[in-house]
Amino acid sequence: MKNIKILICLIMVSTWAEAQDLQSYILEAQENNPQIQAFNLKYSIAQEKVNEVNTLPNTNLSAGYFVSEPETRTGAQRARFSVSQMLPWFGTITARQNYAVSMSNVDYIEIAIAKRKLALAVAQSYYQLHAIEAKQKVLDQNIQLLKTYERLALTSVEVGKASAVDVLKLQIRQNELRQQREILDQDYVAEKSNFNNLLNRKTTMSIGIVSEMTLPLEDPIYLGNGLELNPEILKYDELYESIVQSELLNKKDGAPNIGFGVDFIPVQERPDMNFEDNGKDIVMPMVTFSFPIFNNRIKSVSKQNEMRLKETELQKNERINLLQSALAKAESVRNEARIKYNTQQINLKQSKNAEEILMKNYETGTIDFNDVLDIQELQLKFQLNQVESVQLYYVQSAIINYLIN
Repeated sequence: MKNIKILICLIMVSTWAEAQDLQSYILEAQENNPQIQAFNLKYSIAQEKVNEVNTLPNTNLSAGYFVSEPETRTGAQRARFSVSQMLPWFGTITARQNYAVSMSNVDYIEIAIAKRKLALAVAQSYYQLHAIEAKQKVLDQNIQLLKTYERLALTSVEVGKASAVDVLKLQIRQNELRQQREILDQDYVAEKSNFNNLLNRKTTMSIGIVSEMTLPLEDPIYLGNGLELNPEILKYDELYESIVQSELLNKKDGAPNIGFGVDFIPVQERPDMNFEDNGKDIVMPMVTFSFPIFNNRIKSVSKQNEMRLKETELQKNERINLLQSALAKAESVRNEARIKYNTQQINLKQSKNAEEILMKNYETGTIDFNDVLDIQELQLKFQLNQVESVQLYYVQSAIINYLIN
């Protein structure tokens, strides 16, 4: 849970307002998500198994009646009653409890993994929604800009400095942008449904997304402990420990069991005789042992546990390699996102300068609306690329947080 809280705090690295919004969504998702609830129940069941194994074998009770009463010196035996209790060897119950606890620890790690994955999924969907909204704003701004250019073109047509074709080109370009805007509306509806499903609530519920996101001047310093404390790695440590406890329990199962009991036989008095022990009942304490002489099962389980330990080590190493590759990839892609963002920033500034030059030309009475369309198209491309770079940066930051915090 501590790692989850650190993840939630570090996954938002832009503004405090954004962190508040996204954090509340993540907490809501973790509270309402059916998969998390199922894992919690699974963990509770595993904990209850600790109580289940803290039991002894059934107590044996038996009773019998002599149809033909055997005659003894002190009288005839009429019936026989027995009670016995088998006990596992010393430490066997503790070994069972330790094994059950180790298995419950594996289930607890599964909860931590599920919460991390859910937090990552919520963050990725959140950033996708922000990117869609940002692109919608960019398209709206460019549509309004084209309307301004259209009015300028109409004025130029009136004075004979532009053709009606220029006006039509500007209108066609507006139609294309409106089409992109409508497609983004559909993308937003789909992603909104996905986001609300992650929170296990109605898909039509509104979502509050931060209005603006920019890249921080420097990449955040991660305070995590590296991949070795990632729950996906800790899971193999807990699995390894459960196998160790399984082998300890297996050795205890190979030890003998001891039992204690008592037999009681009521004896009928002999009416024709008078002596001190006449009709004295028989009480016979008993001790029994059971030995696993044919213990091939014990030896086989030990070999299986030895192989399972090696298998778990290999699986852990493989998982570490995969996570290390994912971490390197995420860091690389995040760095690429910053490079692209800075490049688009420079390009946007230069395209704005070109736009100003065109507007100054219009004041002198000359303007090429083909150049206007070219500049507008470049600006739109740079703006959309910049939005995607911001989204990519934060998505990769979320992945890095998932891996090492």
